[in-house]
Amino acid sequence: MKGHLLIVEDDAALNSMVAMHFEDQGLSTQAALTCADALAAIRQRRPDVVLMDMQLPDGTGLELLNRFADVHPGLPVIIMTGQHDLELAIEAIKSGAMDYLHKPVKTAELQETVFKALRIPPPAAATAAGAEALPQKDLIGRSAVMLKVSKTIALSAETAANVLITGESGTGKEVVARLIHQYSKRTGPFIAVNCAAIVDNLLESELFGHEKGAFTGADSRKIGHFEAALDGTLFLDEVGELAQPLQAKLLRALQERAVQRVGGTEDIPVNARVIAATNRDLARAVAEGRFREDLLYRLNVIHLPLPALRERLDDVPLLAEALLQKIAVQVEKPPLPLSADAIQQLGNYAWPGNVRQLENVLTRALVRARGAEISADLLELGPETGQRVDAAAATVDLRSLEQVEAAHIQQVLLHTRGHKGRTCEILGISRPALDRKIDKYGLSVKGIKTPAKTDGRNESL
Repeated sequence: MKGHLLIVEDDAALNSMVAMHFEDQGLSTQAALTCADALAAIRQRRPDVVLMDMQLPDGTGLELLNRFADVHPGLPVIIMTGQHDLELAIEAIKSGAMDYLHKPVKTAELQETVFKALRIPPPAAATAAGAEALPQKDLIGRSAVMLKVSKTIALSAETAANVLITGESGTGKEVVARLIHQYSKRTGPFIAVNCAAIVDNLLESELFGHEKGAFTGADSRKIGHFEAALDGTLFLDEVGELAQPLQAKLLRALQERAVQRVGGTEDIPVNARVIAATNRDLARAVAEGRFREDLLYRLNVIHLPLPALRERLDDVPLLAEALLQKIAVQVEKPPLPLSADAIQQLGNYAWPGNVRQLENVLTRALVRARGAEISADLLELGPETGQRVDAAAATVDLRSLEQVEAAHIQQVLLHTRGHKGRTCEILGISRPALDRKIDKYGLSVKGIKTPAKTDGRNESL
């Protein structure tokens, strides 16, 4: 493979080592130790790829990205940094960086990234935009899996394509959807709709609107969320819960970029960008005939899977610290630190409710705390505390998705001692949705075993 690589790194020894490796691969290289050196180098000769450190003696990589765009629009730039800052990663990619790697970078990963950049032809015009400041601090973590999430957020923000966010309840799907909207060029509102919390006939009116007199109680025309999200983003949470008739109408809205209000006949153009989220396996739902395959294709243009908290336990102390700052403001108490044994217990817990459960546990602990720190006994995690999850060594779970869901809901019900309000908070679902699932799976609440649903009747507890 041939190409010219500019290496912008103030560590002369590291710069030289990287240069020697890629020269052995057939590339020509040029070294720059400062921002000034890098600008002079690209004015002299346009490189095919730039490999750049984020912190330099006379400036930052973000500043250089914008300068590069002025001289050589669309120049592929790969950032290397020792900083573990997800917001910085998003800003770098949003500003035009092709990729963002953490030091120390493995040779194979670095080589693969550079060669990938060499296979991408430079665009005819610049596509980089100035980075915007992130208005909230909810995307927290230093793990490799969260860095991947931040990259996908940044790339998703650059396009108007539909996004499907998947992950367990409580992993932060709405937080991520809001970040994509905030980093995008959309100027309209962000509107969130929980598809599982609204009954089907009302949900149709919420999404598409209705005309006056369309049904009993429709005393005036109502604008639906698709229309209201003009130039903005419509977030459809728990989209896997949509009934089949609504799936068909959503598909038409996505295909035609138009909706009809309930009781109306006029096609109304819409341009909302749709981000959907689900904790269900939609591919399995398609195979079982419960979800339309063509709708899945429309929603899943960009797939953004979110990891469970147990898959990134190294992020828990950082998450806990940030959450305690937020919780302290809400409950009007000082943000107490966690004791060493509390931190250890948090890091060894399986977290069936993910980040949402972590926040609930910390809220309860901070409210009850009377000393100078939050001790482990205030967390009330109980006997469910277990060993850290080793994903590589884990046994493959061959149960069906419904079996896993039923077991998980039962586990949370046991954890909350049958308290449905707390169970809904942990699972991130509405009370009606919880009741339907308890009924469907025949789960035990407060020691009472309910019969599994067999005839389609909506039995209540």
